[in-house]
Amino acid sequence: MSAIALREPDERERAALVELWVAAWNATFPQMNFDGRRAWLRARLAQLEADGARLIAAFDEEAPLGFVVIDPATNWLDQIAVLPAAFGRGVARALLAEARALSPARINLDVNADNARALRFYEREGFVKVGEGRNPNSGLPTFKLEWAINRPPRE
Repeated sequence: MSAIALREPDERERAALVELWVAAWNATFPQMNFDGRRAWLRARLAQLEADGARLIAAFDEEAPLGFVVIDPATNWLDQIAVLPAAFGRGVARALLAEARALSPARINLDVNADNARALRFYEREGFVKVGEGRNPNSGLPTFKLEWAINRPPRE
């Protein structure tokens, strides 16, 4: 794999990121159909950015591999998605490193409680469970996770 380049996407690339997001979620939860959620994601990303969040995408030779959306003012990581063909290639780790650069003291997020792959990734990256909730779109249970630079070691 070539080096991963991280940058803000242009408008043409944003359309590809929407398709990437659909593919990632369809691969993660094949029992659900994310094809009809494109308009929701486009509106969500626009609102997040209007509110101050940053959208950073990962590229390999100009092909999008993934993206992250984080609000440095609130430390909220709203979206992280990786192209299924790039799973296990370090893309999520590179995106999370960029999120940490933008929000260096703390990151909070929600993750679906039954997304075992994501939960293992976040645990390896030092996130801890700080609460529970429900996904407002699906109603499925979620875990609230947090990473903090000065968190005491777990016992």
